[in-house]
Amino acid sequence: MSTPILEPGEIRDAALAQVLGEKYLAYALSTILNRALPDVRDGLKPVHRRILYAMRELKLAANGPHKKSARVVGDVIGKFHPHGDQAVYDAMVRLAQEFSSRYPLVDGQGNFGNVDGDNAAAMRYTEARLTAVAEAMLDGIDEDTVDFRPTYDGSEEEPEVLPAGFPNLLANGAQGIAVGMATSIPPHNAGEVCGALLHLIEHPDADESQIMLRLPGPDFPTGGVIVEPRESILEAYATGRGGFRVRARWEKEETGRGTYQIVVTEIPYQVQKSKLIEQIAGLIEAKKLPILADVRDESAEDIRIVLEPRARTVDPDLLMESLFKLSDLETRVPLNMNVLDGGRVPRVMTLKEVLRAFLDHRREVLIRRSSFRLGKIERRLEILEGFIIAYLNLDEVIRIIREEDDPKAEMMVAFSLTDTQAEAILNMRLRSLRKLEEMEIRKEHDALTAERAELLSLLDSEKKQWKRIAEQVADIRKRFGEGAPNGARKTDFADPPAIVEVPMEAMIEKEPITVLLSEKGWIRAMKGHLTPDADVKYKDGDQERFRIHAQTTDKLLLFATSGRFYTIGCDKLPGGRGHGEPIRLIIDLPNDHDVLDLIPYAGGRKLLVASTEGRGFIVPEDEVVAQTRAGRQILSVDKGAEAKLCKPVTGAMIAVVGENRKLLCFPVSELPEMARGKGVRLQKYRDGGLSDVTTFDPETGLQWQDSSGRTWTVQDLAEWIGARASAGRMPPKGFPRNNRFG
Repeated sequence: MSTPILEPGEIRDAALAQVLGEKYLAYALSTILNRALPDVRDGLKPVHRRILYAMRELKLAANGPHKKSARVVGDVIGKFHPHGDQAVYDAMVRLAQEFSSRYPLVDGQGNFGNVDGDNAAAMRYTEARLTAVAEAMLDGIDEDTVDFRPTYDGSEEEPEVLPAGFPNLLANGAQGIAVGMATSIPPHNAGEVCGALLHLIEHPDADESQIMLRLPGPDFPTGGVIVEPRESILEAYATGRGGFRVRARWEKEETGRGTYQIVVTEIPYQVQKSKLIEQIAGLIEAKKLPILADVRDESAEDIRIVLEPRARTVDPDLLMESLFKLSDLETRVPLNMNVLDGGRVPRVMTLKEVLRAFLDHRREVLIRRSSFRLGKIERRLEILEGFIIAYLNLDEVIRIIREEDDPKAEMMVAFSLTDTQAEAILNMRLRSLRKLEEMEIRKEHDALTAERAELLSLLDSEKKQWKRIAEQVADIRKRFGEGAPNGARKTDFADPPAIVEVPMEAMIEKEPITVLLSEKGWIRAMKGHLTPDADVKYKDGDQERFRIHAQTTDKLLLFATSGRFYTIGCDKLPGGRGHGEPIRLIIDLPNDHDVLDLIPYAGGRKLLVASTEGRGFIVPEDEVVAQTRAGRQILSVDKGAEAKLCKPVTGAMIAVVGENRKLLCFPVSELPEMARGKGVRLQKYRDGGLSDVTTFDPETGLQWQDSSGRTWTVQDLAEWIGARASAGRMPPKGFPRNNRFG
């Protein structure tokens, strides 16, 4: 229940939550009904309706002269729309922009902005008038076709809705954000909308699939290509919610000697060309699209964006798929047909419901216009019948006028005239008494009598009403559909593109780098492949731990003491200036765990992973690649143990040495291949745990390096070969004291 209106000076206690709720509800309703959502009947919001009506009142016809936009805005805010002048002017500008409105309702003269996103000139510099489409929207407004209501100050009247001879809601679309709801309706081709209306008149039970044979989808003023599947479009129209993928139109242009360039001639709806070019240039500068060398804007009247590939060998389809994925050359235009129905209730309508609502409105307009015309004819026929009686009794009428004191009353009695007829006879001019005028009156009387009979028949027959509406819709299609200026479809349809996997090499410029990871976990990527003796500075108290040669297109596999693998793209690494960044900012590595190994991802290899307790297995390298910062758990370790090492499998034999300085060799085939787990025991220990593991080929023998850098090779390993999980024997002479193979 709303709060009663307070008397002057009255103070009344009320709960704050109740008052706020009532005020907010009033604001929400005002926004929904009077600002943000269009009416399903004429497809206009109040501000647009008021602009068109004010321009009509100023007699700014499509074939007349233009008038200053400031005059139009002044009339709108002064008489109908008590809001800021700039808001009204912005709405008016949008109605005039050919790249915003599929069928502009305002004919602008001067600078009304452009597709680059530049603003229109000030309202004092531009001029405007109505278009033929707007006149079709207003046709019949003076013939009692719609209801009028008082304006905000009660001094004027404004229409609640326009007669709307043109299907504006679907033809021009609408966008708006209300309170708790929004609307987004893309523009369509008027000829196709009229075709769907005619089909619905003939087949009222038609569903959206049949309607789509006449109205296949949106038609944007900026053209482009719709690549949404037909099933998705049908579902969107059948539910009133969905969306459409729209791509720019492009073509390959040969430039000689095997080179080419790509020319974009149409861009998606509501994409600003200047921001689009800035976006593409940013991709080039950030090296996110190295296969693209340059972008240029060569647009004049028409759009012409030139894209130059990095090399002649670049596939144009791959280049465009990359751009569609990374830029606004492909956008998604939403569909949310949330409108105010005839009862001023906001709801989401299907395509059929929107078309039906327009037809029902046109029928109401036809009935009210016919009734208005019928009333005019009745009044005129009454007067004409009085004139005919006067001509038949002309001498007596003249005598009464000349001799009687109250000629009006005398005539009404003498000839059974109505007050209106007697008054019309007394107001006749003498020149109207000639015989030729009598013939014209009789002729007009016969014509109006026939028209009255036709109108009565029309009002009495629903079939005739729909026939008349079909004729009106067909006329609109002829005037604004295909064959008329701006009537041909601008947006084409194409099959949904196949999912194209753009290789990483195409997205990142391939350059040699040296990845450095310090003991304290700071990582960076230096340009080029540094030599081992290259001087690299670290923070005080820190030193180098890993130095790896790689490419910017590579991935790095990081193995932690938790048994978890992490994957880092080399293009994501910090640059070589400074000391880099802590590795824990790049991956979610817990503070109680450390990095064990860092290797470039090669793909297809086998990795041997093992824990400090001497358990391990072989895992395919492709199985350890992680997609998130959290990494992927591969080696499971018991409490008190940790992952110890990760080595690529390069031979048929495994050599393992424990902290107890015993060496064991066994075939790789004895170690299982797994994707995750604790693994199996590699070597049996009484005290301590695992020190190191390596793989080797029996033909080349087992190799290691001693502390002085000398390489030792032992081929006769018969006494150290045993079964997996056995204890092993003391290593050969010359084996390093640190129990490492090198």
